[in-house]
Parts: sequence; C-alpha cells; structure tokens
Amino acid sequence: MACMVYFLVCRPTKLEPLTNPYLGLSKSSDQSSRTVKCKKSLVHFNHHKKTDRLTIFMEIMQSLTIKSSVFYLPLLVLYFFSAKLCHSSAYTRPEKYFINCGSSSSFITPSRTFIGDVNSSSFALKKKKSSTVEDVNKSTTKSLLYQTARIFRQQSSYEFETTIKGTYLVRLHFFAFSSPANLSGALFDVSASGFSLLRNFSVGNGSNSPVIKEFFLSVNFSKFTVYFVPRESFFAFVNAIEVFPLPDSFFPDEAPHVSSMGRSGSFSGLLSKALMTIHRINVGGCILTPDNDTLWRYWIPDDSYLQCADAAKNTALYTFKLNYPAGVSRYTAPDSIYQSAKEMNIDNSRYSNFFNITWSFKVSENTRHFIRIHFCDIVSPSNGDIVFDLYIYSKFSHQIDSFQTTQTLDTPFFDDFMVDSDDSGLLNISIGPRRDSEYKNAFLNGVEIMEILGESGSKSKHKIHLSVIISTGLGSLALASILAALLALILRRRKSKTAATRDWSSVQGCSRVHHGIVISSIAPNISLGLKISLAEIQFATKNFDAKMKIGKGGFGTVFRGSLKNGTKVAVKRGEPGSGQGFSEFQTEIMVLSRIHHRHLVSLIGYCDEKSEMILIYEFMERGTLRDQLYNSAFPPLSWKQRLEICIGAARGLHYIHRGASGGFIHRDIKSTNILLDENYVAKVADFGISRLGDPNQTHVSTCIKGTFGYLDPVYFRTQRLTEKSDVYSFGVVLLEVLCARPAIDTLLPRDQVNLADWWMFCKDQCILDHIIDPTIKGHINPNSLRKFSETAEKCLLEYQSDRPTMADVLWDLEYALQLQQTATWRGPHEDSRTNNSSLPIVQTFPSVIYSEKDDVPILSGDNSNSLAAEIFSQLRMDEER
Repeated sequence: MACMVYFLVCRPTKLEPLTNPYLGLSKSSDQSSRTVKCKKSLVHFNHHKKTDRLTIFMEIMQSLTIKSSVFYLPLLVLYFFSAKLCHSSAYTRPEKYFINCGSSSSFITPSRTFIGDVNSSSFALKKKKSSTVEDVNKSTTKSLLYQTARIFRQQSSYEFETTIKGTYLVRLHFFAFSSPANLSGALFDVSASGFSLLRNFSVGNGSNSPVIKEFFLSVNFSKFTVYFVPRESFFAFVNAIEVFPLPDSFFPDEAPHVSSMGRSGSFSGLLSKALMTIHRINVGGCILTPDNDTLWRYWIPDDSYLQCADAAKNTALYTFKLNYPAGVSRYTAPDSIYQSAKEMNIDNSRYSNFFNITWSFKVSENTRHFIRIHFCDIVSPSNGDIVFDLYIYSKFSHQIDSFQTTQTLDTPFFDDFMVDSDDSGLLNISIGPRRDSEYKNAFLNGVEIMEILGESGSKSKHKIHLSVIISTGLGSLALASILAALLALILRRRKSKTAATRDWSSVQGCSRVHHGIVISSIAPNISLGLKISLAEIQFATKNFDAKMKIGKGGFGTVFRGSLKNGTKVAVKRGEPGSGQGFSEFQTEIMVLSRIHHRHLVSLIGYCDEKSEMILIYEFMERGTLRDQLYNSAFPPLSWKQRLEICIGAARGLHYIHRGASGGFIHRDIKSTNILLDENYVAKVADFGISRLGDPNQTHVSTCIKGTFGYLDPVYFRTQRLTEKSDVYSFGVVLLEVLCARPAIDTLLPRDQVNLADWWMFCKDQCILDHIIDPTIKGHINPNSLRKFSETAEKCLLEYQSDRPTMADVLWDLEYALQLQQTATWRGPHEDSRTNNSSLPIVQTFPSVIYSEKDDVPILSGDNSNSLAAEIFSQLRMDEER
C-alpha cells in the first residue's frame, strides 16, 4: 500500500512550489528535481521516528496551497496511515524474556539485559524446594551469567505471558561451576507446554564451558511454561533462560521431504513440532557470537566438518550491501553469513572440475531433521554464470540457480528440507557443478540443522487416548499390539542407553571452545563417561614430562602415564599446526566409542579443555609392530609370533569392516598403527582418518589420505576408497613382517625403494627367499611360507575386485599358522606339486567367518566343529603324502 501511494504522490501532473524542509523543494525547482527530492523526503518520512510523524505530516500540509492540498490531502493521509501500519507490523527484537537464574541482580550485555529471577515480577516462578547457588570461585574471567544458578529439588516451572502467538525461541544455559551443590551431579528432564525438550539430561564432569540448548516451539496460548523435573533422587538446575517470539513465517509449515534413499514427497505440519538446534554453521566464515547475530545465535566455522579440506576454499569477504528479497531478512541470518562462503578449489591441480565439496554432520540416527541451507551468490562474475547441484545423502539432488531464484547477484536466499537420517549417525551435504553449466563452480554460505523432537501433547492426553482405545473394545489384538510396541520401545531404549555412554553424540560437546563457550549443541542423551579432566591427565603424565614421551606422530606427541586408579595409559596430545587436527580428533572418538574388540586399541577417554585435544588409550607394553621388527634392541620375533600378530591385526580389521558396529574403512593401515601388548597380542590403532563405508555403494569418493608406500594405487589414482584399499595396505604390512624392512626405504637402490614393487620383481625372478628376514629364514615351514606369500600377493593385486576380503585373508593366515605348527617339513624338491616357483603350492580351502564376540572360527553348515576338524586333519594328511 505504501509503495502505491509513493508513486501517486511523486508523479503529479503539476506540483505547486513547496518550501517545507522535509520535502526540500524550492520555487526554482523543476519537475524532475521535485520528483527526486520528493522520493528522498518520503524515504525520510517513512524511516523517521513514529513519534515525529504526525508533526511532519502537519508541517507538510501547512506548506501546501489550498488548491494542491485538495489533490495531496487524501494521498498523504493514506500514506501516513499505511506507513504506520507497515511500521507496526515490522519485527523488532524483543526486550524479554531474558532471565539470570538464581540471582537478584540483572546482567547487562551489549544487546540485551538478563533480569534476576529473585523477586522478579515480569514472569512467574513456581518453585518447590528451590534454592539459589553461587560460584565459590567468583572468577573474573567468567561471565556473571554463569556464576549463579537456581536448583530445583522437585518439579518446578517458569511461566511467561505470551501476548504474541507464533514460533518462539527457547534457549537454556547450563554451567556446572564449583559449588557445594555439585551441579555436575544433576539429572533431570525439561519440558515446555506439552513438548519434551530434554530427557535424562546432565552436564557431567570436567566441562569448563557452558552448554547451551536451543529450541523452537509454536505457542498459541496466553501463557507459556517451562518445566524442570528432577530424576528420582537427583535435582535440576539452570543458569539462564531466554524466551522470545520470532518474526512471522520464520519457519514454513511445509517443506520437501528427503529420506536417506532420496526424496519422497513433501512434509507438512512442521509448525506443530518442536525443533532443537544441532548444528549452525557459518560456511567459509568465522565464529559469530550472540553480539554479532540478529537473534543472539552462535554460528561456528565449517572447516572441521569438511570431508576433504583441499576440495574447498573460502571466498573473498564481500563488503558491499546485500539485496534482501521478500521473505529473507537479517533475522533469517545476519549479513556475515551471506558475505562469506566456501567455493570449489578448482585452482588445485589435483582435481578436475567435476568434484564435489562434502560436509559431514553428526546427527541422531533414524530421526527426522529440519535443514536450512543458505546461499548468496558473491562468486559469479555476472548473473546466471553459476548453476550447480546440492546433494543430501548423495541420493537426492536439487539444482541451485541463484539467477532463477533472485534475478540478481548479492541476494540472499535459502532452501528448506525435512530430512530423515539413516542409521549411520552422519548426514552428508554436498555441492558440485553441473556438467551442462558453462562456469564450473559451486558455493555455500550457511547450514542449520535442527532435530524434530516429536509430537506435542501432555502425558495426560496420552493416558486418556490409551484408555479410550482399550474401552472401545478393540479387543485383545489391539492390546497385544500396544504391548508389543511398548516392549520394542523399551528394548530399543535400553540398547540406546547402553550405547549412549560411548556414542559420538555424547561427545559432541568437544567442539572447539571459543571465548570459553561450547558452540555446538549436544544431543539430548548426553553422557560424558569418556571425558577425563586435564588436571588428571597432567597428573598421569607428570605435566607432560619429556621423560614420559614414548613417540610422536602426525597428530601430536604420545606420553605414557598412570591414572590415579593405577591404570596405565598412553596419552596422545594434539599440537597446533601438526597437520592433523580437530576432524581427526572427532573421528577417533566417534569410531572408538562405537566399536569394541580385543584386537582394537581401547579408547579410555578424551579431553578438550582449554583448546587441548587429548586422547587417552590403553597402554601397549610392546609398542608398535614396526619397532619390534626393526629395532635391534628387541629380540627378533619368531615366525609363529609374527603369524599370530598378523592374525590378530586381521581379526581387528575384519571386525572394522564387517562387525556389528562396523562398516568403517581404516585408511591408514601400517606397521606403526599395529600395537602389541605385553603378550604380543596385536591391536589396530589410530582411526583419525577413518571413513564410514556405504553398504549401498561400491566405493566412497574422497580425497586421498594415508601413508605413502601403503596407499592402494587404485585409490591414489581415482580417489575411490573401498575396504579393499585397507586390504592392499595390509598386504604391504605382511611383506614388512616377512622381510623386516620398511615399506619405503630411500637408502636402498632405486628399484628396491618400494617394498611392494621390489617384492613383485623378486617373485617374477623366483628369488623371493633373497629378501626374507635372515633371522627367521631357516625356521619357516616352506608351505607356511608359501601360503603367507600367496596371501600377501593376493592383497596387492592391481584391481580392487580381485583382492580378497579380510575374512579370506584371516582364513589364509590361520591356515599358514596351522601349516607351521602341525605339518611335517619337507624341502621344495620333495613336493610333486612344485612348479617353477621356489616355494611349494598348498591347497586352498573355504574361508572362515569369524564371530565378533569371541573370535571363534565358525564354518557355515550344521556340523561346523567337525568340519573344521576334518579340514585340518586333511591338511595334515596332505602334507604327509
């Protein structure tokens, strides 16, 4: 309406001379200058303070002649009221509710004021057995917001008057400061007007940073209540609360629905759901704190979520004014989000122009999520140059054409999706160029991921609904169905609870600490059982004494130590600029908290205090396999020991690939990542660059990581990573074990530098016995050696599809051990099956499937044990013939 009046007023057939200073016209002004000045004055009028508008209006009317006022009066009156209407409907940041819990004083920030909840009249605090507590340390470096808290011993609530109906943001602040109440021991639930927000929530021990939980709820009542409910004999607490309405239409009620297998229609009813923020990412930019954001949100950089950092680069910071279209405002996301981005690193010669940039986010498994992805074309040279595809889970693609969407550059826009996560616990978002696009590039500015918490409704409603079902005579079948569903739910929750103590969602809080605050949101079923305080680690390592140092790798330095309970540990301490960083730290915790096996090194804990990245493992007395093979200070390993070590490592690797929690690809199998305990039991270690394999795909496309000399040539050439890439690396380890020399030795002649290449050359020349470790050469049964060599050779085959699985490798190594232990030795010339090779041929039998539980070999069929006995009996007879 205001826009229509604007043109009517600014395009009259004849303008009388005006002298009003707000219009800025003089008697000498021509019609064109009047139009320009009229535009400026009306803009000034529209943006002037509301309290001054009536005065301005009256002055304008006084400056008009009677004749002109007849023409202008209706239009100016209409414009005045339309401008007032537009002003009143515009969103302004609210001044309440911001609560400083457990305090009688207010805490003032640059952008808002937190009111103390002691004796406050702006909201209702309904408390039972409530008390306040203060930080005993009174730190001057810690925000005052986190130096007081309110404790609840029974169900209590905060009640707020809600004069505006719509979507509200609820932010809860928790920090377990030092106090006699021991806030880290709290365990409680939080709900709000029928929505369950947090269940079995605990901040836990050892956190030096606040935990901030953020929710979005639809409020259609005059009162809005947040409940804190202690669990059993525990208590609840909170440091600060924020509750305020969002702009109209901040969230849509309907969005495209994307399953983990691809799109499946649309989802409606979003506004009836509760959302919890999981990730809010400033892609290509820096951290944004509440003082930098229009709705006091945190945005964190994207670098730690990139699957391949080399594939992307930050755009140059855009410093010009943005063109916000209808439906997008600075409340959607601040300017900073749209003024920075990541784009394809096409200048890197390692890549073609058809690769994707992929971000991987930890999410709850098999759960629905709302995703908002922000774009602003600050990259294209001109309109319409860049058209690219957005991928979710690689099965769903959506074309991004900023010109089609906005018709101009520098214009923010976003796309919303409802996405169902799969059972991997990871959600991948990718961007990549279209082949039919002339300008090969893609960009992304921001990502927000929110978990859908479920249907609204109080517990009493569910009870009524259940009683109605039973009373209406649906009969025993309906009742049995309900009981079965409840039983399944209980079993699932019990399983989830068991896994939660080591699930990555429990350690999501190890996100980078910025300015003393944990930025990322933590999943609701938080468990900090793996977290160890920095003070205890310093005690264990004697404050990282150089005398406790036992090694150094790409991630950092390794120290030995003893915890206060006497447990011997190895402490891996990350170092700035080490070449490996936060993503490796995250991945290591994620993998080792999900997989457990006697042939995998156990993760005892981690620490992320004060920007430290520390991993604590079980201590392995004998160190690395490499040390045992090459260090002359140790006695040489016997052939039987070497076979047992290889078998143990193969079991661990097989479990990684195919175990109950498996599906991982290690990506860095080598002799330094196979550790030995005091009994020479082998355990696979170092999962920092591991990748979760996709069972529905033949490979995972990813940038190259690993160690030169162990890298699968196919993976190196094509960036296609599979389980067979690990098999190749393990084949190189087998050669190391047999030859007791490094995979790469630059001190040797050129044709001998690479162990795998040199082995294949010696095989072709029938001189394999020339490169075997002299300390064991005379102690190996020739047929055991033959089977071992054959296994290594199969692992190193050129094509991935030709290589064996780890199950096959495991069987072959077990077979080689049986040959070494039970067979009668004979020279190669006595074997009638000997060909031109210097080693005899042995018979191949079916592979064994290994149980992840106890590593007992199980052959398929009803008579597994007897069949195994028959096979090994047959082996002995074959050797005696």
